[in-house]
Amino acid sequence: MAQTKHPSNAPELLSSLTVAHLPARDSQAHKGDFGHVLVVGGDLGTAGAVLLSAEAALRCGAGLVSLATRPEHVVASLARLPESMCLGVESANQLVGVLERATVVVVGPGLGQAAWGRSLLSAVAKAERPQVWDADALNLLASTPLALPSGSILTPHPGEAARLLGISTEAVQADRPGAARKLARRYASICVLKGAGTLVADPAGRLLVCERGHPAMAGAGLGDVLTGVLAALLAQGLDAWSAAGLGVWLHACAGERLGVKGRGLAASDLAPVIRELLEEHSACLA
Repeated sequence: MAQTKHPSNAPELLSSLTVAHLPARDSQAHKGDFGHVLVVGGDLGTAGAVLLSAEAALRCGAGLVSLATRPEHVVASLARLPESMCLGVESANQLVGVLERATVVVVGPGLGQAAWGRSLLSAVAKAERPQVWDADALNLLASTPLALPSGSILTPHPGEAARLLGISTEAVQADRPGAARKLARRYASICVLKGAGTLVADPAGRLLVCERGHPAMAGAGLGDVLTGVLAALLAQGLDAWSAAGLGVWLHACAGERLGVKGRGLAASDLAPVIRELLEEHSACLA
């Protein structure tokens, strides 16, 4: 991919001084003040992905979290995450009610690319509320002309970015800033291009870079956790640009803090540490 010139080519570094803060909570606050995140996905055999996203959303302060997944996964989901509301869905029609109640939607973790996942993604895309698209939602988007609702975030890794752009993964990696900016423009959304030195781009060409993280984070499920973090920040009132910057930084710092213990980091280890970091950065009480 040819390098693209921008008014300011230098990305801004994400740090505790540059990322957004969540405001302190009023003493009279209640769960309805902090959004309702709906996580859609988890085809047969991949229920863990939606659970990782949902748990991250809860741990980062979303007021309510719902799961829409295969009926076969409902019992196990509630056993693992009893704080969530879990809906077993066979078809997109069953999503209508919960989509109306949600304020933010995550779609993609474990969604699959078969008819079930395609129908659910089509229904979600029509819901006019901020969304976070990840994993198979992005793989389906690469072959299906869908528009993301305003205020949304897409979170590709280099392979998914390559499919969305119709180029090779090597070309994406050769010009990561250009790829992130092009995806942000193409889908009129914030793009989080994951990998070493995660980038956040907006359609106007602004760019953020995260230099935190640890090689121990190279494992399954960590992206699912990030989607839940981003959704929780959106649900609590941050715009997509601010949520993406803060979420990426929290996720990387948590991995760095846990990575000192070495390899074997599990995605489910991250959420409690992200919660601690968020409280250190944005205290719940003033």
